[in-house]
Amino acid sequence: MQSRPFSLDGRVAIVTGGGRGIGAAIVTRLAQAGATVVIANRTADVAEALARGLAADGRTAHCVPFERLDRSSLRAMVDDIAARYGRLDIVVHNAGGCPWASLDELDEAKLDETLRLNLSAGIWLAQAAIPHMRANGFGRILVTSSVSARVTMGGGAHYSAAKAGVNAFIRGAAFELARDGITVNGVEAGFIEKPGRGTMSAPENKAKLERFIPMGRMGSADDIACAMLYLASTEARYVTGQTIVVDGGSTLPETGFAVERQWG
Repeated sequence: MQSRPFSLDGRVAIVTGGGRGIGAAIVTRLAQAGATVVIANRTADVAEALARGLAADGRTAHCVPFERLDRSSLRAMVDDIAARYGRLDIVVHNAGGCPWASLDELDEAKLDETLRLNLSAGIWLAQAAIPHMRANGFGRILVTSSVSARVTMGGGAHYSAAKAGVNAFIRGAAFELARDGITVNGVEAGFIEKPGRGTMSAPENKAKLERFIPMGRMGSADDIACAMLYLASTEARYVTGQTIVVDGGSTLPETGFAVERQWG
């Protein structure tokens, strides 16, 4: 029996986009639960600072570059990590983002970047991790999705399409891997506060937005990380093919959610 709820003692995890924001919160929660966490991040100094802070707290984390998103590079990264630690238990594809553009302005480069970062990279990471997880009879493949798969703002149709694809991938992969002891789940993030980053966190926009969130506040990165910790744990052993919506109730049908009302 585990010594404490949601213990990840002895587990090895990879978190992409783990240097700041939601990714950093996920890394911190997994490490505090006892996992050895590899931070895969494009910005090395940010990730290294996080790893040093965790080490000072007695946790185990190290960094690897996360720049090339092609299948072979991602497989090499996963194989190197599994060889270094002798196992791989948890993969969290948190890296994401969107170069905003209206449909009139959308070009091939922006669409390709959005799909590769949000969707394709997660699929290739999962594919690379599967043999290592099967070898141990345990695996957790997790993806940070978004309520943008359900509702959208102008200029983000391609991002919504990518996140809807993420949700569909979660269901399909969960079905394929259910007999292998590998679960596949995601968290749909709602409006998450990013102090100093993004227009939604600007005081005037934040106040408007929070009027239409039933809980009356934007979410925090840790709100997402706590859901990820549960899904990564043994306690979530019978949960697969799901996306947990963590949005303060903003997408409940009863809210009459409409972006025009938020910003009006």
